[in-house]
Amino acid sequence: MKLPHGKIPIGILQDTVFKNLGVNRAEVVLGPATGVDGAVLDIGDKSVIVSMDPITGAVERIGFEAVNVNANDVATFGVQPMFIFSCIMLPEGADSQIIEVISTQMGEAAKELGIAIVGGHCESTPNLVNPIVVCCIMGLANKGEYITSAGAKVGDKLILTKSAGIEGTAILATDREMQLSKVLDFELLKSAKGFYKQVSVVKDALTAYKTGGVHAMHDSTEGGIFNGIHEIADAANLGVQVFEREIVVKPETDKICRFFDVDPLQLISSGALLIAASPESVSKVIEALEQQGIFAAVIGEFTSDPKERIFKVKSGALQALPRPISDQLWTALSR
Repeated sequence: MKLPHGKIPIGILQDTVFKNLGVNRAEVVLGPATGVDGAVLDIGDKSVIVSMDPITGAVERIGFEAVNVNANDVATFGVQPMFIFSCIMLPEGADSQIIEVISTQMGEAAKELGIAIVGGHCESTPNLVNPIVVCCIMGLANKGEYITSAGAKVGDKLILTKSAGIEGTAILATDREMQLSKVLDFELLKSAKGFYKQVSVVKDALTAYKTGGVHAMHDSTEGGIFNGIHEIADAANLGVQVFEREIVVKPETDKICRFFDVDPLQLISSGALLIAASPESVSKVIEALEQQGIFAAVIGEFTSDPKERIFKVKSGALQALPRPISDQLWTALSR
């Protein structure tokens, strides 16, 4: 089958990738799993959280994105991201200036998050059109002191921080600025470009985890809010009911998505953290986040049947929670 842009379908991941994982090692506590964005290695009295992601859709802020998106994955374990390796692949014929731009962006982002860039690789790659940055990031925790996206429980409330489509809004406003400037006013477009400031969930995740009562967290990346919800439910083998009226879509996101005719709930949403918390802890978690200046709201609840994933639209009608085939960013960038 011809693959869609972005993440490969779950079926291929499970039937092909997960069946070719080398040898079993005792240090691997958590290896590749559906809906889980990192691995856990136990070494001595420490647990090492490791994750890796590429940045392929963004251009102008690719170095910034590479650090923040990868840091998010480790933070969703409730662990501070600490070390990062990068592989920077540049278009054939690129000059040294692009290396300076990407490296400066990565250095500034890493410094802001308290991360050390400790190694990697950089090359000019034949036949490549746009730069690609792949990062591997690590965090350290005392042995067993972390959570995973597979930890959600029946009855847990589903909390969302900030709003839908944060990263996609920033990418489109920046990389398609000339196109959008013909239909959107200057201030709205400027505000949309500023959404890059919201793509980190490190503060969100560490705050929620330290508050207590949090069983699972997941960053809404490719496929947006919808795919993020499916992934956290997949990891825990649970069902879920989601309420459209509770999901915030900012005016900037709404207008950009309307222009490109794409769904903001299926648009890459790094910065929008999904949290599964016990009913008794919800108010404390939301209050702790708000004290950090982070908006959060309950948008759903986890249920027992993994086959029942319900989306209650604003009209009150119930429908199956859509599972994105590909991120709407790719659709928008093609127009």
